[in-house]
Amino acid sequence: MAKLKPISPTRIAEAREEAYAVLARLMGRLAPGEHVVRLGVTMDGQEKPLSAALPLTVEGDGGPEDLVGAEEKYVDNMAFLLMVGLAQPLSYGTLYLRSSSEVEGAACVIRAWHLSYCTLRECTVAEAAELVGVGEPAEFADAFGLHGGDEDEEIEAVYPPVAYTVL
Repeated sequence: MAKLKPISPTRIAEAREEAYAVLARLMGRLAPGEHVVRLGVTMDGQEKPLSAALPLTVEGDGGPEDLVGAEEKYVDNMAFLLMVGLAQPLSYGTLYLRSSSEVEGAACVIRAWHLSYCTLRECTVAEAAELVGVGEPAEFADAFGLHGGDEDEEIEAVYPPVAYTVL
């Protein structure tokens, strides 16, 4: 079993800020409908992953004024676990987004990201199918980038601590 290295309070604060920014970028890309974000994180030497789920509801017409609904406790749990994965280099995991289809009876759409070495990397359709693999009909799609850069300042201005609305 590997021994995890201590993480500085500064690094933890940076990872926490990045976790909330990642969730904001993810929520900003959602179409109207029902969504579930799931995250599993395993530390080096740990047998069973820690997991979190974040149910989201988006109401609107697909524009920037859409309302994102989430329960605060689920947002906080997801952000905390994501912070741990982004702060600890000896952790790895999978974040995936499951979105319901707007067409009745159609398969849901799944996008996935691989967490390793403090970074979320976008998965292709094939990688997502291999990582997530579901027993029911699902359509996999390429993931989009969730990490921002210095030019990504507008996200922090519009993202509240919880989501846009609380259920």
